[in-house]
Amino acid sequence: MEACSGAHHWARLFQAHGHTVRLMAPKFVAPYRLSGKRGKNDAADAQAICEAVQRPSMRFVPVKSADQQGQLMVHRARQGFVEARTATINRIRGLLSEVGAVLPPKADTVRRQAMAQLEDLPGWVNTVIGDLLSEVTHLDERIAQYDRHIALMARQNSSAQQLQRLRGIGEATATALIATIGNGHDFRNDRRLSAGIGLAPGQYSSGGKTRLGRIAKSRDAHLRSLLIMGARAV
Repeated sequence: MEACSGAHHWARLFQAHGHTVRLMAPKFVAPYRLSGKRGKNDAADAQAICEAVQRPSMRFVPVKSADQQGQLMVHRARQGFVEARTATINRIRGLLSEVGAVLPPKADTVRRQAMAQLEDLPGWVNTVIGDLLSEVTHLDERIAQYDRHIALMARQNSSAQQLQRLRGIGEATATALIATIGNGHDFRNDRRLSAGIGLAPGQYSSGGKTRLGRIAKSRDAHLRSLLIMGARAV
């Protein structure tokens, strides 16, 4: 099957009935569907999947358990709260600039100075900025709550505790890595794992010359950012 929304749920159901399930990224299936044909329909999709799954070099997506998906949801929800907090702080800064209060682009400074100037703001401006500051405080509480959820997941998982012995690997990175790749047995070697999570450089080789570019921006952006921030902290 293509690894689309709900694919892991259906894969677990099929496995429970004794089937061997292989999930493939849609971008690896698309070339077999579009080769010499026009249009997209269920018959063309099924034919392309049957053709792609027989390729010896095909890379498959590990089937996630319900617990892995739940842990990934915790990380995604937390990341959503962080992005919402950043957007709200930027909104406060932008709205205050409309009334002549220009603040530096630093979150703590925006909070502190916006709160200090709140009483001097006129009419509805005071109402809006006050509500936005309350929303930032609420998002702070949510993020702290989900940080505790991640810490609890790390304590309850022995594999996560082993990963945290490595330098630059904390609770968030360990739990996100395990929830994404499981036990890692689906990857043939360490380079396949690096490529699978988006840490391998892109290749632009030709004529016997090897040219390696920058790290590709595809794959799991959240996990890649956690690993890179951990490496920079070492």
